[in-house]
Amino acid sequence: MDRAVALKYDRSLPAPFVVAAGRGELAERLLALAKAHGIPVTSSDELTNRLVLLRPGEIIPEELFGPIARVFALIGDLERQQAEQNERNRG
Repeated sequence: MDRAVALKYDRSLPAPFVVAAGRGELAERLLALAKAHGIPVTSSDELTNRLVLLRPGEIIPEELFGPIARVFALIGDLERQQAEQNERNRG
C-alpha cells in the first residue's frame, strides 16, 4: 500500500477523526504499527484517497459518514469473531 490512514472514534465527538495519514514509507510504518498492535486494517482505495488529504485531528467529512460507519462495523464484526474464536480455543 502506498497510502494509509488511521482513524479513531471518540463518542464525545460528532464523528471519527484522523489520527495519522501518510504515503510511501510513512504508510508502511503505519501499517506495521497497526499489525504489531493487533489493530484491524481494511483497504478501500476510494476512501483512502479522500482521507489521506485530511490532517491529523480533523474530523471526517459528513459525506464519508456512511462508508466509514460500514468500515467500523466490519472491524467490530471481525473483532467479535476473533474473540469468539479465542474463547473456543480456551474452552
